[in-house]
Amino acid sequence: MNEPPRALKGRGAASNPEGRFESIRHHVEDDGWQHALLDETQPRPRTEVTEERARSVISHNDSPDIHFSQALNPYRGCEHGCIYCYARPSHSYLNLSPGLDFETKLRAKSNLAEVLRLELAKPGYKISAINIGSNTDPYQPVERRWRLTRAALEVLAECHHPCTIVTKNALIERDIDILASMARENLIHVLVSINSLDNHLAAKLEPRASAPHRRIKTIAALTEAGVPTGVLVAPIIPALNDRDMEAVLEQAAAAGARRAGFTTVRLPYELKALFREWLALHFPQRAEHVMSLIQQMHGGKDYKADFATRMRGEGVFAQMIKKRFDVACRKHGFNQAYELKLDTSRFVPPREPSAQGQLF
Repeated sequence: MNEPPRALKGRGAASNPEGRFESIRHHVEDDGWQHALLDETQPRPRTEVTEERARSVISHNDSPDIHFSQALNPYRGCEHGCIYCYARPSHSYLNLSPGLDFETKLRAKSNLAEVLRLELAKPGYKISAINIGSNTDPYQPVERRWRLTRAALEVLAECHHPCTIVTKNALIERDIDILASMARENLIHVLVSINSLDNHLAAKLEPRASAPHRRIKTIAALTEAGVPTGVLVAPIIPALNDRDMEAVLEQAAAAGARRAGFTTVRLPYELKALFREWLALHFPQRAEHVMSLIQQMHGGKDYKADFATRMRGEGVFAQMIKKRFDVACRKHGFNQAYELKLDTSRFVPPREPSAQGQLF
């Protein structure tokens, strides 16, 4: 019979289901002779990073519920291993699993800075702020070695190009020198994602992200350096972490955050089964209740891909979360007379590399 899934320390997913584009399905059987599959002393899956030579790095978005039109993601897959990550299904396009593969088999766009420079130099390029980290976290642990996010920031700073960053890793503090310089020209805004203050829950939900209290310190470090920083309470999962919303906003405000946002959990494609498996492993007595509340926010389904409601849900519970969020924001001074407008007037296109060099 198939080996039952079990929680893996340091990983979010417990299994590796095939992606929806796979034509081959694997089915494991134990014939009674070989018990290696059930041996808990087996080594845990290690992170593997494959170099990828990208042809383009700026992606474009026209979704009405997303507040940026351009994005850049240095990595495919994310070592943070957040079980709720809506980007997991994108690994299926690489013929890899949205499960463990997503957090262990990563792709690094090694020529990112080079291609970014070429794209910004195109005569028809239309400037608008680029969001870094829309799909996977640009400061996930492998960034320590690959430094692709820093390389992208160096190009953007050189060109005076505005950008926004979303992360849940304290590693962003490494680049405060660049971020502070861009902040002085109104070219940067950072959102730090914190959805709970419970370290034990975070270790299961987001096993390789920075601990919540460490992220609060990151907000303080960025704001002290003059970098405009906000907090993103996302995703809110009913009956799991929604109780911490007000406390997150309170501590983030005390650390200097002046802008706040939230989303509720969304479970597209293969993510639905992965999240249900995770609930059964870590919160079996609460699993049915959590899924019931999620379904109430999505018209009776695990997920409803409607631009109008997919980010925040609908129904009574979703309305209650929104009201609680609004009250807490007013109490702590968030979003009051604050409008994010980054400067696009300073942009100077980079020069395309030439074998003959430049005269001027």
